[in-house]
Amino acid sequence: MRSAASRIHFTEQKTENPENPPMFCMLMRKHFVGAKLSNVSQRGFERIVEIGFEALNEMGDRVNLKIVCELIGNQSNCILLNGEGRIIDALKRSDISAKRLILPGAVYEYPEPQNNISITETSELQLANNIISKGQTGLSKAILSVIDGISPLVAREMAFRVCQGDVTAECTNEKDLEKQISVIKEEITVKGCPILLKNKENIPVDFSYTDILQYGDLYSKESYLSYSLLLDAFYNGKENSIRLKKLSSDLSKLVSNLIIRANKRMEIRKSELKSCENREMLRIYGELIKANIYVIKPGSNKVELENFYDENLKTISVPLDPCLNAAANAAKYFKEYKKSYKAEQTLTSLIDKDKEEIDYLETVAQSLECCETAADIAEIRQELNSEGYIKGATPKNKKIKTAEFKEYKSVEGYKIIVGKNNVQNDYITTRLASKNDLWFHTKGIHGSHVVLFCGGGKVSDETILFAARLAAKNSKAALSSNVPVDYTPIKNVKKPAGSKPGMVIYSTNKTVFVTSEGNYD
Repeated sequence: MRSAASRIHFTEQKTENPENPPMFCMLMRKHFVGAKLSNVSQRGFERIVEIGFEALNEMGDRVNLKIVCELIGNQSNCILLNGEGRIIDALKRSDISAKRLILPGAVYEYPEPQNNISITETSELQLANNIISKGQTGLSKAILSVIDGISPLVAREMAFRVCQGDVTAECTNEKDLEKQISVIKEEITVKGCPILLKNKENIPVDFSYTDILQYGDLYSKESYLSYSLLLDAFYNGKENSIRLKKLSSDLSKLVSNLIIRANKRMEIRKSELKSCENREMLRIYGELIKANIYVIKPGSNKVELENFYDENLKTISVPLDPCLNAAANAAKYFKEYKKSYKAEQTLTSLIDKDKEEIDYLETVAQSLECCETAADIAEIRQELNSEGYIKGATPKNKKIKTAEFKEYKSVEGYKIIVGKNNVQNDYITTRLASKNDLWFHTKGIHGSHVVLFCGGGKVSDETILFAARLAAKNSKAALSSNVPVDYTPIKNVKKPAGSKPGMVIYSTNKTVFVTSEGNYD
């Protein structure tokens, strides 16, 4: 039981048995093989559930057993009791408190109750008066401290509905508060609806049995047929997000460090290139010394010469090495000029390569942010391995699961495919698509290649905008508005020889401006 995800409900998710089950798991198997469920109960609205069983002991006698699930945040626990209420064992043993020992053989004691008031057994008027009596306490905190079983989310929602904010308890209108308590009571007992809240990245953030209005359009909402389905969706979505972050964290750090290094390297080269800007003066110095070789006195550290490259023939001071004669000084300037010329060419080429590498790494970083499965991450890892950023080849006996494309259908029935990484981008653009299919990409913004498989057929403006929104959604500008998206037939898209994965050039394109909105999945 992971404390942050402790809950009890029916699930449709299949889980694998551990290869090496923990001791508590083995103990449960020992006692519950052939056992029958006899009852399930909850202490009011406390987060404590008792599950009773009828089982057979080692002698074949029928005995009563009970599992107590304490779902109390970081202190969550699962405790096995015998028919006398004594602890057989617990998932987490504890002997910190003398009043409440969680050890084999000890008599089980319930956690201290919060002594809040039950919303189903108390009148709305009495509840409202108790809340208002909290005085200067914020309304949501007052609700939380008075009503039993109310979550912080629902307490904030009640405060929001009463006063569109969170005023102090004593400033609350009693009638409005009573009305809201009545609504929540009815939803708890009769007509609540399982609601899931998701953020802009489609990751679950919270859930409730009542509609949540306090966040406005910040979160999207999904309704479910049952609370078990709701909890499956919430916890699996959260755990999948956490698992993916862990899987991709090393790659994200690697790519981030590579981008930082490439940027530093490029800045150093730009600084060196700047020193080559005056290389033309080196040649002029050499030419002027060569033209005046017989008037320059040996041992001079400088000489004033008429600059015949200047239209006004201004006099220029030319530095000299006193240890060298005039001819040697001229040769030295010509040599430095040639060296600076070659350095400029080399540095310009290297800076271009640095820009290309940074551009490529930033597309990898963007792909990592959009990963939805372990297969997506594995494919990016393999890509970085192929490009030489990760040392060591993938073991031959380790099979890499290929990530699936994102596929959609337009209103006219055309297939639209979105690449999840640079390798997929290359494949759908250069191999899968035909020359008359349409290619989409955010203008000057890192993102996925999107291909509309229309074969040159007539495409409506609605489909063009739909594909463009997909390109915007799967880019760095996913949360922006008025995103420019270029589109053009595949025949106008070319991949330069030797370029990095995902790198293409295109021409004869059109541009539309869209906002990524809605759930396309």
